[in-house]
Order: sequence, then C-alpha cells, then structure tokens
Amino acid sequence: MAKKLNRIAIAYDFDGTLAPGNMQEHNFLPALGIKPRTFWANAKKKAKEHDMDEILAYMQLTIDEAKNKNLPIRKTDFINYGKRIEFFEGVESYFDRINAYAKTKGLIIEHYIISSGLREFVKGTKISKYFKNIFASGFEYDASGVAIWPALAVNYTSKTQCLFRINKGINNSYDNLDINKFMPDNERPIPFERMIYLGDGETDVPAMKMIKYQGGKAVAVYNPKMRAKKGRKSPKQICEELIAQDRADYIAPANYQEGSELDKILKLIIDKISAEIELGRFKK
Repeated sequence: MAKKLNRIAIAYDFDGTLAPGNMQEHNFLPALGIKPRTFWANAKKKAKEHDMDEILAYMQLTIDEAKNKNLPIRKTDFINYGKRIEFFEGVESYFDRINAYAKTKGLIIEHYIISSGLREFVKGTKISKYFKNIFASGFEYDASGVAIWPALAVNYTSKTQCLFRINKGINNSYDNLDINKFMPDNERPIPFERMIYLGDGETDVPAMKMIKYQGGKAVAVYNPKMRAKKGRKSPKQICEELIAQDRADYIAPANYQEGSELDKILKLIIDKISAEIELGRFKK
C-alpha cells in the first residue's frame, strides 16, 4: 500500500517576493502612462484625505485613472496584464522542483498566494496553476466583466486571517462563520507548524509574527539588485531588521533556482517538518 502523504502549506506574498516590484508596475501603469511613484503617492494622498484603507484607495484610483485614460478594465484585461509579469530567477521551475522534493519526504505541498495585489493579475501569470487558492484583493465586475467596485481588500492585518483560512481548510474569503467557529487543533487540515510564509517587507510583519508564534516558519526574501537610497532602506536591510526584531526566522535573496540559499532553506524546513511528523508517531 502506498504511504499516505502529509499536507503542508507554503504561503507567498507576491510583490517583491515572487516578482520584482508591484504587479501593477510591470504592464498596467505603463499602459496608463503613469509613473509608479506618482500613482502610489496619489493613492496614499487619497487614503489620508478620506481616512481610507490604502488598499481600497489604490483600487479606487485604479478605476478612476483607467476611466480618465479610457483604458478598459475588464476582468480579462487584468488577467492579460498578469500574463506579462516577469519573475525572480528560478520561480517558473521552482514549484515542480519543490513539490517533487517534498514528495520524497512523504509530504505534499499546497501553495497559496496572500497578497494586497489584484487576484486577476495573479490568475493571468504563468505560475497561477500551482496555487490551491489566491487570497488577494479583487474587484466586483458587472455583467460585461467591467470592474465597478472593490470587492475585497487584503491588507497587512487581513493577511493573518488568510493564514487561519488555510489552517482550517476554508478556501474562500467570504465565509465569516466557519472562520470563527472553534475547531480542535487535531482536526485542522494544515497545522500551523506545517506552514511556511514567504514575504519581503513590513506589510508582511503581522503574518510572519503570527506564523512564528503558532510554530510555523517565516522566511523574508529580498531583491539583491536593489540598493539603499537616500531616505530608503535596501530590501536586504529591511529583511535584516525583520530578523533582528524576531519577526522572521530566516532571510535569503529572492532567487528560487536549485541550490540557491532560499532553495536550501526551504528544503531544510521541509526536512524538519518531515522529521517532526515521523517523531510524532512515537508519541502514540
């Protein structure tokens, strides 16, 4: 009889974690003819003026700017923008490799996105087929598929709720009944200690801190090509602070190639999870 595989989860932020920069900056903002710095500054200004969540502010600004420029913003348009997103080294081959490695350790990986970016962008990417679920911000669309209203905004605090949804096996964002129901730890599909979170910055702090507190592992990744500038820390410096502040367990360049630092860290964590499952058999 084939040995039953135990399930684990790896949850990823998207922007700055799997792909450089913000997903809107790859194709969408250039199509609008707006510089990223200007767009994000206007989103922050809008949020401050209306005491508004920054994610909702950028989503509303997305609709407003597109209308001003007469740029289509149908669901299919967002998906098409996602098709042209470029990733960090090794990302496109990483999922098959890490899945195969986990299987040799008696594990099967469920991959998830937890992002403030747009879920339709992610759905259009070359790697979307690998994700069990994409927890990301998204719009409500009319009968013609045109974005009309922000339906879901995933900010830095709601990312932690997404981790609980994974933990309890709730693969949607609307069910607020089951998420608050008591569920014994031994009945949860994926225990927190079998979860890994990958993020790149301060917006991932609550999720990283929570996953560490619950016994999982948090890995901070950074773009090694970006340097510090006047008034702005480098991605590496930000990740080093996450380690110093005990908010992440490990840091590594965002290089997903086989044999990279990140590849070694993830495989060692998988080894550890596998070993702990085996040791647990001796408690029974």
